[in-house]
Amino acid sequence: MQSITIICVGKLKEAYWKQACEEYCKRLGSHQVTIVEIGEERLPENPSQAQIEAGLKAEAKHILEKIPQGSIVVPLCIEGKQVSSVELAKKMNTWAVNGSSKVSFIIGSSFGLDDSVKQKGDFCLSMSPMTFPHQLARIMVLEQLYRVSQIEKGGKYHK
Repeated sequence: MQSITIICVGKLKEAYWKQACEEYCKRLGSHQVTIVEIGEERLPENPSQAQIEAGLKAEAKHILEKIPQGSIVVPLCIEGKQVSSVELAKKMNTWAVNGSSKVSFIIGSSFGLDDSVKQKGDFCLSMSPMTFPHQLARIMVLEQLYRVSQIEKGGKYHK
């Protein structure tokens, strides 16, 4: 598996999110997974659309600065493509075979991601048509990466 960077807007505050994150990072073991947290822009209680867009643009600037050079960029967004775990494993394997040793998954704030981040993406991924908290999205990505590693190894976890 490639070197993985997960760039997330916001921090995990609750212990149960942190524990789940630590568990999947431990399971991934020798795979290099780096989690980069970007501060969420502070917005008023009921922000206007213009305030939301300005916040997303500010977050995007920080996100784009943190993407490792030469990385395949995978923004998570609802309008992205939904794939099965096996399809994700095949896609990641294809990237590796084609010489991409780095993959960066991007998880936005509760308002999503600025279009500039989505446009930078090599593959926009949707976890589901449903909306999930961005903290849970981080755990879901880690779980899927662990599943991908098990698919590659022919392990039993995926079954």
